[in-house]
Amino acid sequence: MSETPAEATKWSELSTHQKKSGFAAWLGWFFDGLDLHLYTLVATVFVAELLRTDETNPDVGLYGSYVQAAFLLGWALGGAFFGVIGDRLGRSRTLVLTILTYALFTGLSFFAHTWWQLMIFRFLAALGIGGEWAVGASLLSETWPKKWRPWIAAVLQCAVNFGILAAIASVFLLQQVPGYAPRWVFLIGVLPAFVTLWIRKEVPETAEWSAEQGKHAAPPMSDLFRVGIRRTTLVASLLCAISLTGHWCFMFWQQAFIRSHPEVLAGSLDKAKVVSVALFWVISASVVGNFASGWAAQRFGYRRALAAFFGAYFILMALTFALPWSLSATYVLYAGIGFCQGVFGLFTMALPPLFPTLLRTTGAGFSYNIGRVFAAAGTVFFGIFAKPSDFSAVLLYASFLFFPAAILAMWLPTEDAIS
Repeated sequence: MSETPAEATKWSELSTHQKKSGFAAWLGWFFDGLDLHLYTLVATVFVAELLRTDETNPDVGLYGSYVQAAFLLGWALGGAFFGVIGDRLGRSRTLVLTILTYALFTGLSFFAHTWWQLMIFRFLAALGIGGEWAVGASLLSETWPKKWRPWIAAVLQCAVNFGILAAIASVFLLQQVPGYAPRWVFLIGVLPAFVTLWIRKEVPETAEWSAEQGKHAAPPMSDLFRVGIRRTTLVASLLCAISLTGHWCFMFWQQAFIRSHPEVLAGSLDKAKVVSVALFWVISASVVGNFASGWAAQRFGYRRALAAFFGAYFILMALTFALPWSLSATYVLYAGIGFCQGVFGLFTMALPPLFPTLLRTTGAGFSYNIGRVFAAAGTVFFGIFAKPSDFSAVLLYASFLFFPAAILAMWLPTEDAIS
């Protein structure tokens, strides 16, 4: 007998299946954030170590951007690959596979001794992270009530934020250990593997997928471009491509910018501590932004909420890097940018319902993660032209990507088309 999650109006009315599905997805997102940012926190120093050179060497930024680009490319391919698997094998079983993939290869990054070995491990880890997003989003869109979705999106995005904060705390604690080496942080990424034991035992497949899978064979990925779905696929993919390119340019290059801030270079400030504090401001404000964007989506609809937050992202990011600011003021502006990042949580619940059930993880995974192909290219592009003494120019140019993203958001299908 299929569930009717739309009838639940309060927590006590949710089924055990819904609660377990929600917790499984939340854990997946949490460990996504953890494994995702372990590298960004040690990127400069670890790549310099692998290259056997100084952190100020331009090659560090160039090869570091190659590693990050490979990661983003793997994320995109993983979203498409595991999206197809999720529509054929099921949401729960595929969720287990994605988590095992990113846990294993994040841990193996510990053994990298050249920049290209690290690049390969990060690429393979990203396959699982990209796949987890598509599978987890579909899992919840098929089990939770429609009116809860903006808030579920906020809670899930907070899981990523808490995972990033856990990464910051882990790196900070490891740095206090005598003999600390940057590669140690990757061993923390193995922890998610243990969560899969619980998911496999306690989280069943969704009733909606089980019912459809028994009636029809999953359509090929090419059906994303058939009449009636093609426009949705193209608009959603382009929106994600533009916005994620700008977002990941910020997330990757902001730590290089803060390391080269005049107050950091002129004083005796610990660069690693400054980077951690800056990222803490971004992520903490992002938690608030998650719920603010959820409220905006419920009040004004997904399209208007996306457009407003992308517009604000453009303004704040351009303001941050167009003018010189004190270190304390930069922290505050970083917090403003972090608040705007709450917008990305909306994609979690907005995209999956736009596609038919047996194309759901394929469509959501393809549309969202194809953006990372462009983000990968953008990271390398900006990395080639980035000057160690002037990262602000790179970040300023990247900010302009959010202006067309704000416009494009209004071209998504109306909220009435999101079931």
